[in-house]
Amino acid sequence: MSRPDHIAPDEWQARVDLAACYRLVALHGWSDLVFTHITARVPGHEGQLLINPYGMLFDEITASSLVKIDYDGSKLGDSPHPVNPAGLLIHSAVHAARHDIACVLHTHSLNGVAVSARQDGVLPISQQSMFVLSSLAYHQYEGVALNSEEKTRLVADLGDRTFFMLRNHGLLTTGSTIADAFLAMYVFEAACTIQVRAGHDRAGLIEIAPAMIAGAQQQAKIVSRSLGGMLAWPGLLRKLDRIDASYRT
Repeated sequence: MSRPDHIAPDEWQARVDLAACYRLVALHGWSDLVFTHITARVPGHEGQLLINPYGMLFDEITASSLVKIDYDGSKLGDSPHPVNPAGLLIHSAVHAARHDIACVLHTHSLNGVAVSARQDGVLPISQQSMFVLSSLAYHQYEGVALNSEEKTRLVADLGDRTFFMLRNHGLLTTGSTIADAFLAMYVFEAACTIQVRAGHDRAGLIEIAPAMIAGAQQQAKIVSRSLGGMLAWPGLLRKLDRIDASYRT
């Protein structure tokens, strides 16, 4: 499908990338049926977001099916699809506070929730965990995200971090591009999966020295410049195209 005439080229590209991100989350097994969300800013339009049509599985989402909304959840344009208010609360709060990010990715993956329920959270036991720990924040569980008063606490806890662990709930990543948010979640999920597979006996784990963790933030900056999301992204799109290119429609 070619770009519809009523959608600007930069918005259409964001739609294609966001639809691809949904498909990739499904492909990696991180989706929770229809109950999590990935949002992206509409380029050049502050206060406008693209979000999934509530009720569609992630592997069904296409560029044209994404719903354009404002921070209050009002639909901007003609769409027959509803929007999940719980997902909107978290995502709109983060986008409104963080003008440096283009994408917010949230999952309820089994390994992510398992680690979020541990008192000690992410442990320094893998190379992946070092990058997560270099920019990680936590938020205590407050129930299903429907209380608008939680927005202030969410934003305060997140600060300027890339990785956000919602206790007893799941994982969230931010990115200056959709590709960066996906790569961050890939690393976050890997750290949690490794930790779950390593077992719960912390006494039997070999932990990375604190001095190495302290230097991980600078290392992450170097790696992101040379191996950032945009390096892996074209290959991921080629993989999707081989499987099913309908996300582009």
